[in-house]
Amino acid sequence: MNVTVNGKTQRLGESCRTLEDLLSRPEWAGKLVIVELNGELAGREVYGETLLSEGDRVELVHFVGGG
Repeated sequence: MNVTVNGKTQRLGESCRTLEDLLSRPEWAGKLVIVELNGELAGREVYGETLLSEGDRVELVHFVGGG
C-alpha cells in the first residue's frame, strides 16, 4: 500500500499495517513523536489499533534537542 509520510509517498509492506507498525520502523523507533493521520491527531493509545489504508497521509513530528 502507498502512504504519504511527511510529504513523501512510501510503499509499505504487509508487515506495516498500523500506526504502531510504522512507528516501529528504524527511522522512528524510540523517538517521541506527534502523529497526525489524514489531518487528525492520533493519540498514542490508538497507535496499535489504527489501521493504515491506501492513500493515507501521515505527518510525524519529532523533537530535536540541541542549541
